[in-house]
Amino acid sequence: MFFDLVMAGIDVCAVDDIAISVLTTVIGHQPARGWTMIDAGWMTLSRDRGTAVQDVDQGYGLVCYVNGRVLPDLIVSSVNQEHGIISHRSGVDGVMPDLPVGTRLRILPNHACATAAQHDRYNVLPQDGGPMQIWPRFGGW
Repeated sequence: MFFDLVMAGIDVCAVDDIAISVLTTVIGHQPARGWTMIDAGWMTLSRDRGTAVQDVDQGYGLVCYVNGRVLPDLIVSSVNQEHGIISHRSGVDGVMPDLPVGTRLRILPNHACATAAQHDRYNVLPQDGGPMQIWPRFGGW
């Protein structure tokens, strides 16, 4: 129901249709490697690499500004349990954007179900700009 990058990769939806993202914060940089570190790892995003077999590999997720606008050619290229690394996708060179420590970003996930299942509630931003709502997640099968 949320759509995700795998669905966008098989033309079921557009990236702009994806209604789930993970809010994360920039926590550091390794400029020599072209890395920006974030506080979202596989416990938040999942380890799903469903796009790895598609025409466009989105790593562990597509990087967006906090307003949802995609940062071109940036992906979460690596994750550990609690942290992720943002870098240019393979084959893309260039200067990393200026994302100071503390910058908030959104990550669009490869697999909405696997990402959503990692959380006990969802913070919902109504399309009409109304106040944020909190939806508890259904638990159990």
